Amino acid sequence: MVTPKLLSSFTILKPLPEAVLSQLAQHSSLRKFARRGVVLKAGEKEDHICFLFEGRLQGVDFTIDGREVGLYFVEPGEFCGELGLFDHGPQPEYVIALTTAVVVCVPMTNLREIMLTAPSVVNGLGLKLAARVRQMTFQRSLLALPNIAQRVCCQLWMLVPDKDKNAQAGTKISNPPTHMEIAIMLNVSRETVTRVFQTLQNRQIVKRDGSASLLLKDPQSLKSLAEGKEEL
Repeated sequence: MVTPKLLSSFTILKPLPEAVLSQLAQHSSLRKFARRGVVLKAGEKEDHICFLFEGRLQGVDFTIDGREVGLYFVEPGEFCGELGLFDHGPQPEYVIALTTAVVVCVPMTNLREIMLTAPSVVNGLGLKLAARVRQMTFQRSLLALPNIAQRVCCQLWMLVPDKDKNAQAGTKISNPPTHMEIAIMLNVSRETVTRVFQTLQNRQIVKRDGSASLLLKDPQSLKSLAEGKEEL
C-alpha cells in the first residue's frame, strides 16, 4: 500500500502538502520486480512514472543487431519514465531491474495536474531531465574513445560522488555496477572490463569491498587515467 509518508520519502514529492500527497497515494501503486524484470517498455505509452524505493534499475536500448546497450542507472530515491509527462509520447527505452526492486508507480495524469500548481515539482523534473541529457551525451562521447581502458576508467570516475572527486585519500563507490553492467554501457565485453579492473587492483588504485562497495584507494590516479593523462 502506498502512503503519503512513502511518497514524501522522494525528494521531488516531499514539498507537496499532506492533502496532495494523500490524494496522490490513493491513485499510486507499489510493484515488485524480480532481477531482469521489465519495469518500463520501449515504444509503449506508459501511464505512470516509476519512483524507485529499493534496488537498482537500468535504462537500456538495443542495437539493430540485437546487442544490449546500457544508458543510465536509477538508484533508490530517483525516478524514471518522466519524458511522457511532457509530450504524451511513448517510452523511448526499456528500464529493467538489475536487482530485486520495489517501485512506486505514480499516474502521469495526477502528476500533470500537480505540475500546474507546484513549481518545485516542475523544477525537479527539469533538473532531472537536464542531468539525464548531459549524462547520456557524455556516455555517447565515451564510446568514441579508442582506448578501452580509458573508457572503463571514465565510467568509474562518473560513479564517484561529486563531493569526493577532489579527495586525495581513499573514498568509495557504493553499490557499484557489475562488470557486465559496465560492459554494456561501454559496448565492450565483460572480460575486457574484468581485465581493466584486475590491472587497477594490481596498481592499488581500486579494491573490492564485497559486492556493496568499491574502494578507491587512489582517486586522483583514477582521474588521471580517465582524462588520458596516464595510461594503464
